[in-house]
This record gives sequence, C-alpha cells and structure tokens, in this order.
Amino acid sequence: MTLRITLAAALLAGTAMAAQANNFRWANDGDVNSMDPYTRQETFLLSFNANIYEPLVRRDAEMRIEPALAERWENPSPTVWRFHLRRGVKFSDGTPFTAGDVVFSAERARGPGSNIQGVLASVKEIRAIDDHTVEFETTVPNPILLQEITNWGIMSRAWATQHNAQRPADLTAAGENFATRNAMGTGPFLLQSREPDRRTVLVPNPGWWDTPRHNITRAELNVISNDATRVAALLSGEMDFLYTVPPQDVERIRRSPGVSIMQGPELRTIFLGMDQMRPQLLKSDVRGKNPFQDVRVRRAMLLAIDANAIQRTVMRGQSRPSNLLYGPGVNGFLEADDQRPAVNVTEGRRLLTEAGYPNGFGVTLDCPNDRYVNDEAICTAVTAMLARVGIRVTLAAQTRARYFAEINAPRFNTSFYMLGWTPSTGDAHNAFYNLAATRDGARGVFNSAGYSNPRFDTLVDRIAVETDTAQRQRLISEASQVLRDDVAFIPLHQQQIVWAVRQGWTVVQTADNYFQLRHVRHGQ
Repeated sequence: MTLRITLAAALLAGTAMAAQANNFRWANDGDVNSMDPYTRQETFLLSFNANIYEPLVRRDAEMRIEPALAERWENPSPTVWRFHLRRGVKFSDGTPFTAGDVVFSAERARGPGSNIQGVLASVKEIRAIDDHTVEFETTVPNPILLQEITNWGIMSRAWATQHNAQRPADLTAAGENFATRNAMGTGPFLLQSREPDRRTVLVPNPGWWDTPRHNITRAELNVISNDATRVAALLSGEMDFLYTVPPQDVERIRRSPGVSIMQGPELRTIFLGMDQMRPQLLKSDVRGKNPFQDVRVRRAMLLAIDANAIQRTVMRGQSRPSNLLYGPGVNGFLEADDQRPAVNVTEGRRLLTEAGYPNGFGVTLDCPNDRYVNDEAICTAVTAMLARVGIRVTLAAQTRARYFAEINAPRFNTSFYMLGWTPSTGDAHNAFYNLAATRDGARGVFNSAGYSNPRFDTLVDRIAVETDTAQRQRLISEASQVLRDDVAFIPLHQQQIVWAVRQGWTVVQTADNYFQLRHVRHGQ
C-alpha cells in the first residue's frame, strides 16, 4: 500500500514538473489594453489577440501568406475574391464557424468604435454565398487584399450578440464592454484569466482545428514596466522571455549564462506628427494661428532633429535613421528615396524667423513611455534638439493606454506626437493610406496630424490599383517625394526587434514584431 502511494505521488510529481516546464512566463513593459481585436490598430494588441482570434489567411513563420480559416480562394473577376471557408471549425464555446461570422466581423470591424476600418477599406460588400463560402467585392481591383486581411481576426456573431458586444468599445472614450476583458475565438489558445496591467493567462484550445506545433501548457503574460525589474526577472529565471529588452541591457543579457538575445530588423518606423489641421493648436502658447501649418516651421524642426545622434546615444546603435514612413523590407522601399537633410540649426532658426517666430514658441509633445523602444528617452532627446532652434517643448509622457486615448480618433487631442507604424501588408501603400491620406472615415484613420494634400491622395488611390510593378514603384516614389517636400511628418528611424529568451525555449521572430505563441516550443 505504501509503495503504491509512493509511486502515485512520484507520478503526480513528475506530471506537475512536466506541466511546470511548459509553463511559459513572459513579460512586456505595457499591457494589451483590450481583449477586443478591433479596438486598436496596434501591433502588440493585434499580436496578442491573434493567439485567440484567427484571420481568413495568416502569415507563416517566414511571413508568407497561408490558409487559415479560409482553406482556399480565387478571383472570379478583378473585383471579386471568393473565399472557401474551412469546414468543421468551431469557436471555443462549440459554436460552428460559418460565413455569417465573417460578414458580422466585417460589419463590426467597419462600424463605430473600431480602430481597424482601414483593413477592409477597399471592400464594397461582403456577402455569404452559403455557410462555407463568402465573397468580397472591392470598389476597384485590389492586388494586396490578402496581405491587408492577415491581421483581421474573425469573431463569433452569436457570442458577441449574447454578451451585447456587437460593437467594439471605443477605448478613446474610456469605454468598455464584455469583449474588453473576455475573449472567445477559434484560435490555438483560450483566455483563462485577465488582470489588466498585471497578468493575463492563456491556455491551449483543445478543440483547435490545426495541428499544434507548440507544446505550451500555460502562457502567462506579466506586465513589468520597470526596465531593471523586467531584466532581473529574466536573469533570475522568474521569466522565460522578454518582448521588450532595454537597449542598455542587451550586452549584459548577451553575456549572461542561460539566456540569449534575438535581434533583427523591424518593419516599424518611428516618426513625429504635427497638427496641421486646426487653426489654433490645442497645446501651445501661440494664439490665433497654427505654426505647424507653415512648411518653414516644419522644415526647421526637421533640420534641428539629429536622427543619427538618437541612433548613437538613445538607441545604442539599434535603429536605422530614416526620412520615410516605411523602411527596408517594405515593398516600395528604395534607398534613393530615403534621403534626410543634414542637421542645420542655423538654417532652422532662420526659417523660424522668416515664418514669424524669431523667439520660437512653446508646444506639448505627447509621447508614450511603455510602447516603443526607449520611447520616452527619444522624446526627451527631441525636446532638447528643438530647443536649439527656439521651440520650447513640454514633454507629456504617459502609459500607452492614456497616450493612444489622447491621440487616436475620434479625439485627436494632440498638437505634436510620436507614433510608430508597421505596414501590416508589408507594402508602402499601407503607411500612406493610414498615416498620411486625407481623413474620410476609412482612410487616414491614424493621420492625427490632419495632413491633407490632394495630389498625394490621388497618388495613393493610383497605387492601390496599379498592377504594373515598375509603374507602381514610380508612383510610390513620387508620393514619398510629396511627403518629404511638405515635411508632412518627421520620420526618425526604424527600430530593431530585440527579444530575450531563456535556454530551452524556441521562439520565432518575424520582422513585423508579431509574437505568436503557436510557434513557441520547450525542449527539442
């Protein structure tokens, strides 16, 4: 009897140890903010929620398009895409996945409160042909539709209706509904628990339609905002993975036993935007006019900001200075288009004087402190650089939740801001359309600057439908030239992706900075 108890206890202990071994604990400096995949077009939120909600087509570990909830598709005409949905797929509550859920998700994604309207901007109508076939009709031929919908997770119409979450909660208005803290999709993981700004736990979905490549038994995201504390948690073994590694700690981690650094280029560009729409800035000491509406002021700022110095001192070499809204790895990028003028403080002062600001002016810079690599430090450096030409900047650094609520639609409660953007399609058109095209409810959703140029808009529309590769490249280069001539924005750099992982774990890093738990494995 004693032997049986001992053996049973040993077996239980072994099982517990195995389960513990595959308990994946990881940390980030900020939280997901919402479990609703339509509330923000923000990489970390979309990436995390992609573990629960799946698109019709997805990207594999090499960032190639592959089937997901749609097993195949075709183009019966230049403006029609027909998707054949995977049969036998169920949401994790047991509800069958059908074409009705795709139509519902499209309406929800394009409706009030959604922050991802641009994903389906070219789509005129989505119709269910039968339970397993859905057609997308676009307003014009769209050669990159598949790339545009890779981050659009499909939600359950029945679940959303049952919980009165037919519309996304508008986080910019501090709203919330059932889908903000709860989630239910078809994906590889289920939401087990949610403690905002502290911890979120996912567990495998036993009914997932795909064959799991991961061997995680439990995935625990921990929010550790302090850089030193987060790194210490990794080095002590408390954490298995860091999604955000402070640049100043990279070499220390690299030299530490039992952990390694994963580093590679990211498609994200960090840039500064200036309100060019309002007749008077919301956050400035200038009254009765808007200095940012004068291209001479914007050019003076560009000439004052030393992107190379930011790369050397703030980013410690872990960035690529840029003067474009997209960088290497994005379709349409040409090195010849990415020319940044040399820093010239004297010329900057002259331009400000010529524009009517010989003594400069004051303005507030809105900046996150837990979203991008060294974001607050970058903004601090920009503040000092602009002071050299007489622009007095008050830095308003805040958590991503408050920051995005401040600068995003519908409020655009900002005069000067820093933002990062990864073209989800891997194409320059995505950055043009979302960041710089004139706002009309679908395009320009993230154009918080209110920048508007009819010539640029025409180029963006032509790029969207041009199928000749050489001509499309010429249009992209011309559109980039318009933005540079207008100094519509002030690009800073493309940051690098730097992750840290404990020995024994295998993770996949892609240039879009999407961290997918379905690729994570422990052991061989």
